[in-house]
Amino acid sequence: MALIGRLPDMAKKYLVETFGCQMNVHDSERMAGLLDQAGYEPTTEDSEADVIVINTCSVREHAEEKLYTRLGELRVLQQETGHKPVVAVAGCVAQQEGHALLKKTNGHVIDIVMGTQRLKMLPVLVERAARSGSHAAEVDINPWDDVTFPLGITRRGDPVKAFVTIIEGCNDYCAFCVVPYTRGHERMRAKADILADVREAVDSGRKEIQLLGQIVNHYHAPDDPSCDFAELLAAVNEVPGVERIRFASPHPRHTGERLIEAVRVLPKVCKHMHLPVQSGSTRVLAAMRRRHTREAYLDLVARIRDSIPGVTLSTDMIVGFPGETTADFEQTLSLTEAAQYNSMFSFKYSARPNTLASMRMPDDVAEDEKTARIVALQSLQRGIQTRLHEAEVGRTADVLVDQASRRRGGEISGRTSGNTVVSFPVPADGKSSGSSGEWIGRTVRVAITRAGPHNLSGEAITGMQNVNCQMPTGC
Repeated sequence: MALIGRLPDMAKKYLVETFGCQMNVHDSERMAGLLDQAGYEPTTEDSEADVIVINTCSVREHAEEKLYTRLGELRVLQQETGHKPVVAVAGCVAQQEGHALLKKTNGHVIDIVMGTQRLKMLPVLVERAARSGSHAAEVDINPWDDVTFPLGITRRGDPVKAFVTIIEGCNDYCAFCVVPYTRGHERMRAKADILADVREAVDSGRKEIQLLGQIVNHYHAPDDPSCDFAELLAAVNEVPGVERIRFASPHPRHTGERLIEAVRVLPKVCKHMHLPVQSGSTRVLAAMRRRHTREAYLDLVARIRDSIPGVTLSTDMIVGFPGETTADFEQTLSLTEAAQYNSMFSFKYSARPNTLASMRMPDDVAEDEKTARIVALQSLQRGIQTRLHEAEVGRTADVLVDQASRRRGGEISGRTSGNTVVSFPVPADGKSSGSSGEWIGRTVRVAITRAGPHNLSGEAITGMQNVNCQMPTGC
């Protein structure tokens, strides 16, 4: 293996690649931190890496396919250059496939198959693989119900935002979803551990906290029986140095008045809610085991909009679920029109292993029909977003800057409280050198001058602001 025979003064290097959701991104941050602590340094080059970790997602078929493509590239690297890093496959595909993953890849390239609950074992598994000097892959996917993680180890990849997990796993077993099978049953992290994570993130310079869980509004603190998710939001809101709080994702069925009120009144909680609906048809929702109806969902949307001035809403939508008729899909279009989402993640249904839909329901919507439906849905949503964004022209928004433009020199961008991306030229305030990097992490008031379907553009009208936007425009 590449670790054998290295000179003592040459630092060992690692590369962590992430496919999938925000929880996968955060898991990768944790694994990177563990490798840092074990004496490795990060790299972005395959040819330099002594360890390559591929953190996988199996929620969508396309994400799973990326793994096999990537493994093929690493096999070519080994054949052409002789460079043989320790390769670990982690995450949901690893948990789902286990030993079968080795059979699918003929055992080549992979040294470690590590499940979603075994992150803390990574340095030990890497060391064992390096010492073995062979490709006798080790598979470690046993459940591990301990949801604690050492404080201060996480190597956060975003300079402004910090992910903080509050729940692992899921108990809902929606018919299309593989998460309960890859991340296990629902386990709550202690409130004290969550708040310690938040304080550590703030001390490291992060301004925005994003609370993560498959269904965040199921949260009840195991160390404080009185603390539900709304109360946890209030506790995070009190942490000095936190400027913004986001969360993903609540389940519509459990979004009650306490949560709506918390979003309304807590000044640091962003005025944006992601409410996955998945379909506009009550019949399809029942088949999906979503346990909410079209009517109840639209009533919830109305109550949220009435209660929280300027709130923005986003959602997830699946088209072509087994048994979805043309009439069902038309109801998805009409619900989308009624809800007026500010953004949407939409997908064509693909059967996932072990799920109820894959075992009990034929995938009976033709692929070309799925494609036609998602094109129609995305076209509708693009028009809605364009109209909503055009209505913001002439208004102002407080934007937390999180990056410099990769394409346009002298331009920076960030997000409003409502999660809309806004780009604008680096402000000339007379106090800064004009470097875009100086503005990362600052909140800037921006006059909106142009709108597109996916973002806004504008001009800064002040320098750094230390205010929490409560404007009716949902800035």
